[in-house]
Amino acid sequence: MIFTQYYLDCLSQASYLVGDATTGRAVVVDPRRDVGEYLDDAGARGLTIVGIINTHFHADFVSGHLELARETGAWIGYGEAAAPEFEVRSLADGERISLGDVTLQIMATPGHTPESISVLVLERPDDEVPYGVLTGDALFIGDVGRPDLLASVGHTAEELGRMLYDSVQHKLMALPDAVRVFPAHGAGSACGKNLSTERQSTIGEQRRFNYACQPMTEDEFLEVVAGGQPAAPAYFLYNATLNKQGREVRDVHASVPALTAEQVELALADGAVLHDARDHQEFAAGHLRGAINVPWDGRLAETVGTVLTPDQPVVIMAPDGQEQEVATRFARIGFDQVLGHVADPEGYLVAHQDDVASASRLTAAQASSAVAESDAQIVDIRNQGELAEGMLPGARHIPLAELAARSDELDPDRPVLLYCAGGWRSSVGASLLRAKGFGDVSDLLGGYGAWLRAQQAAS
Repeated sequence: MIFTQYYLDCLSQASYLVGDATTGRAVVVDPRRDVGEYLDDAGARGLTIVGIINTHFHADFVSGHLELARETGAWIGYGEAAAPEFEVRSLADGERISLGDVTLQIMATPGHTPESISVLVLERPDDEVPYGVLTGDALFIGDVGRPDLLASVGHTAEELGRMLYDSVQHKLMALPDAVRVFPAHGAGSACGKNLSTERQSTIGEQRRFNYACQPMTEDEFLEVVAGGQPAAPAYFLYNATLNKQGREVRDVHASVPALTAEQVELALADGAVLHDARDHQEFAAGHLRGAINVPWDGRLAETVGTVLTPDQPVVIMAPDGQEQEVATRFARIGFDQVLGHVADPEGYLVAHQDDVASASRLTAAQASSAVAESDAQIVDIRNQGELAEGMLPGARHIPLAELAARSDELDPDRPVLLYCAGGWRSSVGASLLRAKGFGDVSDLLGGYGAWLRAQQAAS
């Protein structure tokens, strides 16, 4: 058997290639939109991709099923409850797919979404204990898929939660302890609240250590799973809808052009947004007014989907050599309006010095003074589950995922201090508010962690 996990740190997303070395037939599960790596690996190993399985309609990224099907002619499979706008192979609960000796068996595991399935992987069709189970967003390492996302229009969180209870407690936990668990996401994903950094586990380990897999009633399960979920990024509903549609197919070799200074000026004058993907310290030292800073080396795609909208034309300013990677990350969430990248960022900023500004970033000591000023608006942009550590005095909670929609709760004419856990998200949020016309915006260097250490040192 050939079994490969592909993991994207920027989306905490896992996809899989499962193949039979004897027959050369293979299936890809939950592919991302840039499908070149699957094609290259299959070619290098003498495999033919005959099928593509999506465990559900993903909300956090655009699946690459259409791209991969165009390149390979493979069928596209979903669970029986799925009804997309393109031709699919409907996969029934218990159905087996033979790749040779290697066999896949479908398990209906609804709850995160109604159409969710898991895929058992057997090295031989008569194996009593499967090699593993690809659980999609039903079961994670340390968590389960949240049932409250807007991906499932027409179903309430309670209805889906009860489905999830049955899928996890009665179906997945009925598998032998030795079965390996391969989820679709890891730590950092907004599809759950307690995901592990581990990329595989076993049913036995989850039975012992996963809070949602402990024996409990259905009502107890609903209560424990629903609490403390992070705010869902605004683009999730857009992606879930896009994944059901016969959307535009992205070319395997797609790239964005380098733009001259004149082209950049015209694009910005015509309403394009400048996305500055440089490090937040470089951004703070000098950036074009109105630019939004989402550094390329973090959770760029998810964060872009939080602070921008898919219909906005975008010009990228990125570190040298990272321009195409940044554009690819936009494409992974269906943000396809990237016009190009600034050919010479440093030269552009030097030539437009009158439009360059610096960003205010305060140390913990400086923030103490801001907190003491009654006029300062202190905003905690962490997720709900992070607040248990404490908050700055007088702070209000507006998660970064909600800041764009809730910015009208803040007075643009009064000073604003934003903070997160470590300083990455706060730079993003501060740049967003400045782009919206807020005049005096600072963020806390080192985030709440730095503030807490300073307070402990002073006590």
